[in-house]
Amino acid sequence: MRKLIWFAASALVGGPALAQPAQVSEVVVSGAPYAVPIEATTASVDVLRREALDLAPPAGLGETLAGLPGMRSTFFGPGASRPVIRGLAGPRVLVLNNGIGLIDASALSPDHQVATDPQEATRIEVLRGSAALLYGGSAIGGVVNIIDDRIPEARVDGVDGRLLGAVSSVDDGAMASGAVKFGLGDFVLSFDALRRESGDYEVPAPAESRRQLEADGEAWPGPVDDVVENMSVELTAYGAGLSWIGERGFLGASVKRTETSYGVPGHVHEHEEDHDHEDHEDHEEDAEHAAGEGVVIDLKQTRVDLRGGVTADFGLFERLRLSAGFADYEHVEIEDGAPATRIASDGAEGRLELVQPERDGWQGAVGLQALQKSISTEGAEAFIPPVDISEVGLFTLQRLDREGWGLEGGIRVDRRELESPAGSRDFTNVSASVGAFLRPADGLFLGTSLTRTARAPTETELFANGVHAATRAFEVGDASLDSEVAYALDATLHYSRGPWSSDLHLFGARYEGFIDLRPTGEADEEGTPVFAYRQTDAEFWGAEAELGYRLWEDAGRSFTLELAADYVRGETDLGPPARIPPWSATARGVFEGGWWTGRLELRQVGEQMRVAAFELPTDGYRMLNASLVVRPLKDNDGFKVFAEARNINDAEAREHASFLKDLAPLPGRSFRLGVGYRF
Repeated sequence: MRKLIWFAASALVGGPALAQPAQVSEVVVSGAPYAVPIEATTASVDVLRREALDLAPPAGLGETLAGLPGMRSTFFGPGASRPVIRGLAGPRVLVLNNGIGLIDASALSPDHQVATDPQEATRIEVLRGSAALLYGGSAIGGVVNIIDDRIPEARVDGVDGRLLGAVSSVDDGAMASGAVKFGLGDFVLSFDALRRESGDYEVPAPAESRRQLEADGEAWPGPVDDVVENMSVELTAYGAGLSWIGERGFLGASVKRTETSYGVPGHVHEHEEDHDHEDHEDHEEDAEHAAGEGVVIDLKQTRVDLRGGVTADFGLFERLRLSAGFADYEHVEIEDGAPATRIASDGAEGRLELVQPERDGWQGAVGLQALQKSISTEGAEAFIPPVDISEVGLFTLQRLDREGWGLEGGIRVDRRELESPAGSRDFTNVSASVGAFLRPADGLFLGTSLTRTARAPTETELFANGVHAATRAFEVGDASLDSEVAYALDATLHYSRGPWSSDLHLFGARYEGFIDLRPTGEADEEGTPVFAYRQTDAEFWGAEAELGYRLWEDAGRSFTLELAADYVRGETDLGPPARIPPWSATARGVFEGGWWTGRLELRQVGEQMRVAAFELPTDGYRMLNASLVVRPLKDNDGFKVFAEARNINDAEAREHASFLKDLAPLPGRSFRLGVGYRF
């Protein structure tokens, strides 16, 4: 509680590693179908633009976002990571691609990669709190929307594109990406591609933590350099899109292929010998490559998207927008050179939104969302049965903005059905929010919102029954689980005037029927501890803050100081939840010199001693980072050279929210060099 009071009193938060204080009137496209500037949102929102993504080290989505306030990563090595928002992860954080679900298997397990890479994006938007109402119960913790430009929505004169390439030292990594659009009258044709490779990475301490070695009865060898093995990544993604763009709207389609192979440390079990050879013939080459290298996941997805919008007179509405995605996903877990587990997911999702014209500050929209998905598993780690999932959601959002004050609210009704050989369940959930805001002074925005969100249990929570190597547990679902309901209160302060800019967010949530995975005290015949999904009551509360101060500005040059901090605490009737991140604070200096930009950052992450059963405490760490971007061509600021140094002080850093924290720390000292070009 003292930390929360300190946060509220100091109102600190100055952009995380990739964010900037909200001081530009920029529209958040994920929060509502109508335009709301980022500095006028009643919930916590962050936007990562392409310029910031160019400088982000090639990694999974969770690692890319981990420096934002209130964000951490489920870090399962460079190949797999999902975002953790305010201490919540997995099925409580919804990851989208252009507002449509990924239709992959990343929410099933922390070792499963998100099927869209951050380097494909033109921007990434992160929504917390009531802003997530638009997307239903699966967004009870928050939303991450990866927005690309594969389906262009604006005309292009001639050719427009970007190229990026970089190499890194700590993992012998290399990355190259590019995107290009061709204007052909009313049509725009796009192409994009990405290739990323990296190997095992270096760390400044033994890969196994001191606490893990002591728990295993082994001696700690001291602070010696080490290498985290079986961490290599090979990723290829490429796609194309075509749009027709008229005076009143657009219509387009795209196709994308993702292929990746990545190592999974600390993840092994006996492999079955009787898999169908034909089912895995596409993975034979990958299996041969992986022989003797431990567990490797080979992932492939083909995705087709349709998107369009039109502005016209629809009676009560003035704009219609339609999005749909179709995906065929498969990954095979390869052990000792042979396929051991296969997980497939295919399906389709669509959204239809009708937007009302603005009338004297009143904006609104109604929409429909539908999903049909099938998941199948087979092999050594088929801990859930095949399942068919269907969802339908109806929603409306409304906002009244009278300049000095305003009101907003929304309601959504969802129907979710799950059918499986282990049983069938259906859920009807209602979520709603109401909020109010004031602008008592120039540059100052105060907002608050109250939200009720209901989430139906997932297929894993209902039907799991088997060993899950990634969590080192024998997981048992409960087919009688009810929906999880959260009542959340958010308070927001935005301030931007003169040299100052700041954001402060306080939040608290009360969960009824919080679904938690807890040990039963038993073990299976192999000695693996048995964990069962149970429902309990829970509370989460905390704060995020940003503060920026432009210390000096002259003739297009400036020096800005930024501060950032966050804190979250979770409690359940069964004790502390597992993997709740500790507090963090970041200080940064940014010099804008016109043709060059330099940053120096110091990040402190606290220790976490409040742990659940079968969980070890985690030490805090301090990390120093720096970067330099140079645009050497006077007549072309689209060309840049950049250099970055991360973890300059070579700290032993472990992510408490990761299942791998005691087996694989974050990378040690790393240097990265790259070039980028926009044309």
